[in-house]
Order: sequence, then structure tokens, then C-alpha cells
Amino acid sequence: MNRLTTHILDISSGKPATGVNVILLHQQGDSWVEITRGSTNKDGRITDWLDDSTILPTGLVKLVFDTGAYFNKSTIPTFYPVVEVIVAIADEAHYHIPLLLSPYGYSTYRGS
Repeated sequence: MNRLTTHILDISSGKPATGVNVILLHQQGDSWVEITRGSTNKDGRITDWLDDSTILPTGLVKLVFDTGAYFNKSTIPTFYPVVEVIVAIADEAHYHIPLLLSPYGYSTYRGS
């Protein structure tokens, strides 16, 4: 069974980004269908939003990070109020998608 996890590091503060809402969607035709949603924990991670019985579909999935609400809590303006990351799920492997975040930039990669 494949799994998908994520975590966010706020590189402007050097700390995990706690309380960021993230939606996970799967592309079906021309539409995006929600699979699940969650919020990052005190370590900036979402590790349990898919239970063991949920099979992540192959194809394109999108993570939508509500970064604007996260920065608004600290009254920090941001250039990227929403970050969308689309990845191709090819098999039943574990997929880990980290997000390195600052108010004026971000980076992501396939983690382990």
C-alpha cells in the first residue's frame, strides 16, 4: 500500500510550520477530487491523513498548502498565500513531499 506524507519547515524562522492546512487531491479527467485534508502538527508534519486501508491512486495528485493563513497568524505578509504542488504517483511506494517555506519563496523535493 502506498502512502503520502508531508512536512513544512519555515526557513524564515528555522522552525516547523505548525497548523498549516493542506488538502490532498487526485486528478480525474479535467477535475481535481479531494482525497483528504489535514493540518501540520507541532513538528510541521502530516503523517496520518491516509489510514492503512486507503490506497493512494496512481496518476497526478496535488497538495494545496494554505500558507497565507499560516503567515497571517503572525501578521507576516506573504507573496505566496497558497502553494500548490503537483506530483506524479507511479506505484505503491512511500511518497514524502517536504515544503521549505518563507514569506517570499518556497522549495519542494521528493523526500524519503
